[in-house]
Amino acid sequence: MSEHRKPASSSFDLDSAIRKIKDFPKPGILFYDITSILMNPEAFGYCVDRMLEHYGNRDLAAVAAIESRGFLFAAPFAYRLNLPIILIRKKGKLPGVTYKRTFALEYGEDVIEVHRDDVQRGMKILLVDDLIATGGTLKAACELLEKDAGAVVQGIFSVIGLPFLSFDKNLKGYEVKTLIDYDSE
Repeated sequence: MSEHRKPASSSFDLDSAIRKIKDFPKPGILFYDITSILMNPEAFGYCVDRMLEHYGNRDLAAVAAIESRGFLFAAPFAYRLNLPIILIRKKGKLPGVTYKRTFALEYGEDVIEVHRDDVQRGMKILLVDDLIATGGTLKAACELLEKDAGAVVQGIFSVIGLPFLSFDKNLKGYEVKTLIDYDSE
């Protein structure tokens, strides 16, 4: 039987744990791959511990997570705080009655959904994803939770932020917390 993990140091070098892949998914793009964080228990623990440090004393009723990598960071955090996890998924992935929100992508549009029964009016929610680029998906998720379902987004958390893509414009008015930012492509 293994021992329980000790909290990760607050001085962990997260940048060294993030794999950078040039020209993926297309030429000229530098992809920040969080799977390398998941393969490194110390890096993953660091992320969850920082979430707990920042949000552990907040008055939250639930954690909402963006499909699919947001689920990975939201789950241990929600477990530690005994909070439910609300799944925000792409269209057609949830079997129950849903709220839907359509939003623009660089080339086209997408739809996200949440189960109506999972979100109550006035519910205080932390919204989690793995990486914030333009903030378009997170903005749509905020609208889905607040305008459609009547909840209150108390904050947005992401492991990685790309502020050079101006996510702050899409997420204006929300407290956004990232663990590491990359300021250029």
